[in-house]
Amino acid sequence: MSEKPISERAARHMAAFNDSVRSGDWAAFADRFTPDAVMRFTGMPVGPFTGRAAIAAGYAAQPPSDTLTVTSGLSSGDTDELRFAWDNGGTGTMLLRWSDDLVAELTVTFG
Repeated sequence: MSEKPISERAARHMAAFNDSVRSGDWAAFADRFTPDAVMRFTGMPVGPFTGRAAIAAGYAAQPPSDTLTVTSGLSSGDTDELRFAWDNGGTGTMLLRWSDDLVAELTVTFG
C-alpha cells in the first residue's frame, strides 16, 4: 500500500459515520455496507457482525457517541487502511475492504 491522501470512498464513509454520530441515524449508515458484509472489532467485546441487518442492529444497540478524524491512510486496490483519532480522545485503525462503493469488510482496532 502507498501512503497518500485517503481515497474518496473512505472520505465519504468517514463523513457518513460522523453524520450518523450527530444525527443518530445508523440505519442509513448501515446501507453503506454490502448485504453480506462483516464488521469486526479487535480488542473489544463487541461483534463480529455479519450482514447489513446485523451491522445496523449493532449500531442501534451501541451507537458510537464520538466523531472521529482520519489522521492518515493507505490505499491499495479494494482496501483502505485508516488511522484515526476520536475527537474526544483516543486512537485506532480501520481496515476497509470494498466491493464497488460498498464496504464488504470492516475491522476496527482501538488504541
